[in-house]
Formats: sequence, structure tokens, C-alpha cells
Amino acid sequence: MSDAIADAKRALRAELRERRQIMSQTARDAAAAGIRVQLDALVERLGARSISCFLSIPTEPGTRDFVAGAVARGIRVLLPVTRADGLLDWSVATADGDIAEGMFGLPEPVGDVLGPIAVNDVDLLVIPAAAVDRRGMRLGWGRGFFDKTIGSMERCPPVYAVVFDSELVDEVPSDLHDQPVTGVVTPTQTIVLAPARR
Repeated sequence: MSDAIADAKRALRAELRERRQIMSQTARDAAAAGIRVQLDALVERLGARSISCFLSIPTEPGTRDFVAGAVARGIRVLLPVTRADGLLDWSVATADGDIAEGMFGLPEPVGDVLGPIAVNDVDLLVIPAAAVDRRGMRLGWGRGFFDKTIGSMERCPPVYAVVFDSELVDEVPSDLHDQPVTGVVTPTQTIVLAPARR
């Protein structure tokens, strides 16, 4: 990655992180409710019976209510478990599953861990992002876990990134290893994006 792209990514992440930190709790709660409605509708539209999702941290658009509701409806939900080698293991979400702090302080399920290839069987990937542009390029938080996962899948299902409305932007800095997403889910809309051509 060139220094210019790395610097641009770092600057944009810092700005987005600051915006997220100053958001009011009322706005966060409203966003989480909207995300649940949008994701429920997306799962229904795609007929997804097995999905991957992430457990949101307080500054992210909330996904936890969506995950709990999906599990209650009998949808198989795989949650990511970070590994030191930069790959993701997966664990099946349960209604009463314990959550602990994983690598980088992120919430992760406690329980049986499936290997990285477990995600190959899902109908939909729901992933975090700092921002997504209208070409479908996603700016993550810089660790590359989801880019590696998407890039290694033999048959990649639809991939939707979850962001706040203001984080769907005209363009994000990207490099060759960055993977495009199928679409974006915000608290008010779900948009299918044209993936970038490689």
C-alpha cells in the first residue's frame, strides 16, 4: 500500500471515529432500531437461513438486537472470533451465549470455535465498516480481517457492510487488497452497490 493511501485511510478513520464517539445515546438507540429493521428485511428478501454477523461495540451501529432476534427465529448466525494470524474463526450464536472481550477489545462469543472455512456455508455476510463508497469499496478499521475472509472464499455470498447514514460516501481510499461489498445497510436504508472491478 502506498504511503499516500495509508495516510488517507488513517485520516478518514480518525475523523469517522471522532464522529462516532460524540454521537448521543438517543441517536445510537435509534440507529440500532433502524439497523435491526433493515437487516431483518434483507435476511427476509434473500431468504437467508445461515448468516455471519458481528457483535457491535457501543460506537458502532447496533447489531446485537438483530443477532438476538435472528437466533430466536431459528437463523444460524456465525459470529467472528479473531486470531493472531489475521484470520477469523467463527462461533454459532446462541440465545444464552456468553460474550467476552477478544483481541483488540472486541466482543466475541465464548464457546465452541469453528475454523475459518465455516463461513463458506453462509447465505449472507454482514460486516462492520468505517465507511463505504458508492462503488462498493469498504474502509475497515485497518486490521484486514474481513478483507482476508472475503478474498479467500471460494463462493462468496452477498456481503453487506453496516454503517451510519453519513458514512456512505462518494469515495474511500482503497488499495489492491481491499475487497468490495455487495451493498450497505444504514439505519434508514439498504442499498445494493455496484462492486468495484478488479
